[in-house]
Amino acid sequence: MRWTFDDGGRAAAGFRGGAGDCVTRSVAIALALPYREVYDALHDAIAADRAAHGRARRNQRRSSPRTGVHTPVVRAFLADRGWLWTPTMAIGSGTTVHLRDGELPDAERLIARCSGHITAVIDGVVHDTHDPSRGGTRAVYGYWSPNPR
Repeated sequence: MRWTFDDGGRAAAGFRGGAGDCVTRSVAIALALPYREVYDALHDAIAADRAAHGRARRNQRRSSPRTGVHTPVVRAFLADRGWLWTPTMAIGSGTTVHLRDGELPDAERLIARCSGHITAVIDGVVHDTHDPSRGGTRAVYGYWSPNPR
């Protein structure tokens, strides 16, 4: 699968240095929104999730738009914006979809949840700060796509 460098507007928003912000970056790219707008909206969504579920989810690192967002927050955030989750794996099914050509649907915009990473796929091209495909062996657990309504 082809890859192109894309920081989702992070540098243009004034952010410096490295970060584990794959969720923020991928959402900004796939939804064509300014990075700062997505960062702030995710920050608010995380705060609301913390208020609803206590200080932090048990046995998990703290969720942050800069260092990683917990999956339930990502799912709710994208659902609120009309994006649909499609799982590509089930318990005991093994890996059936990888981050490589021909295994994801032909769609204009997707956000793929891979093993340990989330990345934007636009017209069959991965948009990220690095090539996350692992030579086509990276497992895809599922993906979000816009609801065609």
